[in-house]
Amino acid sequence: MEVQLPDLPMVKIFSFLDPFSLLQASQVNKYWNKIAENDHLWRMLCQDRWDLGSFSYQHLGTRTWKQFFFHKVKEERRMAQAQPDDFIYKEVSENLGMGTENMAYVSGSGFTMDEQKKSVVCTVSSKYLLHAWDVQEGIMTWSSPIQKFRIIKLATLPQMQLAITVDLNRTIKVWNCQDRDALAALTIPHACYSLETFLTKDGPFLMVGDDKGDIHTFTVPGLRDVSKVDAFRWPVELLLCSPDKEWVFACETCAKGILPKVFFLECLLRPSEDSTPLSISLPFKSCCRGCWAPRQKNRIILMSQSSSGKKTGFITFDLKTRKTRGQTVVQAIEIASFLLPANLPYPLCMGTSDGYLIVIDSGKYLLLFTIGGILLQRFEYHQEAICNLWVDSIHVLTTSFDGSLHVYMWEEGGHPPYLKSCCHLEKIHQTLTGSFADKGNMNGEVRILKLQTRQAPLKRLWTPPQPSPNSVLNGALIPSQKL
Repeated sequence: MEVQLPDLPMVKIFSFLDPFSLLQASQVNKYWNKIAENDHLWRMLCQDRWDLGSFSYQHLGTRTWKQFFFHKVKEERRMAQAQPDDFIYKEVSENLGMGTENMAYVSGSGFTMDEQKKSVVCTVSSKYLLHAWDVQEGIMTWSSPIQKFRIIKLATLPQMQLAITVDLNRTIKVWNCQDRDALAALTIPHACYSLETFLTKDGPFLMVGDDKGDIHTFTVPGLRDVSKVDAFRWPVELLLCSPDKEWVFACETCAKGILPKVFFLECLLRPSEDSTPLSISLPFKSCCRGCWAPRQKNRIILMSQSSSGKKTGFITFDLKTRKTRGQTVVQAIEIASFLLPANLPYPLCMGTSDGYLIVIDSGKYLLLFTIGGILLQRFEYHQEAICNLWVDSIHVLTTSFDGSLHVYMWEEGGHPPYLKSCCHLEKIHQTLTGSFADKGNMNGEVRILKLQTRQAPLKRLWTPPQPSPNSVLNGALIPSQKL
């Protein structure tokens, strides 16, 4: 007589299967097919593969998580097959004073099954203005009033379609990129060195690192003061919130003897007058870069450079909390470390996907290492040095000083060749200089934004195709379309 386990233990067993194995299991019999269709199983697979952020059942509409999974996989395959001719280019001829430093998506960077919504990007102008652009159409949709002081920092919350700016007068402003005036404004006492926005189950927040070493936390959009933490004696130049919203990494990159810190985020969002926030100093001097692993919870990888500039090191930590003598403490466990060979140029950027591999630029090369220092791959698709690197759990983007852009994709499951080349876009004009790229998953589609400037400023946006072509805007390149 055939013994059939109840649904609950079967779902638990099936939760250890990968997508292919789950599909195979669904063909065994009707009961297994019912279990394999469980929405919870496919939601977990989606969360393991992509950073879903605030994506919820409401965004799915009438679709299931299984349908969403294969919708996204199909888009990734289309991106992997994209060719330069699939991109469309547009220009805006007038001088808008746009630069390559401050640019970010303000909407359309979340997952959804609705492919008709617009993607909007914000850019900061040297003419003391904040602009919003429709990526698909390549047109400006909104411009702020001229500000009294130059905007020096820009951050966005695409889930809420909000942009946050800081000017030279230390004034923070929140914009919805539709109304003329800012939704809220607040002048802080000290100069802002870093911004970080994030959305938690308790709502949206903004973190500001100032030149006195303090970290301020505010609500968004109201800019209500939540907490203030004395982190360093020097400016907080780097703030990074972990993908699971559990930790915040803070670093001072100029003072070589200062150790970076990691704070337990909940302590900053719910401060207590009776205790200091949970934190730990990471034993890694001269830290200059850091990144959280999107697919490995609580893992952070750091990069350092010696004062002479001749030694570049990498170290990987896993973080956790534990109870000891009735108190909660933070532990940082070193997983691996290595020094970059001295003959390689000092990298400007770094990134990781699964937390076991590190991708860095080295001159005009893109290098892929294990966290233990084994060189796995080397790519050479740029004629000049790489100036920007963007990494997520699916893609790697590089741009070079000559304006070209290259797209790579991670191999699923971490199997060789680990990283594969997909598409290369050459520069359009010889007069273009400077290059910066940003990427988001717009409306469940892939969007890549690239901003270039001329000596007589010109901007443009590019986008890769879908069945219908994508667009590009003055000074920005966006494979912004539906792939």
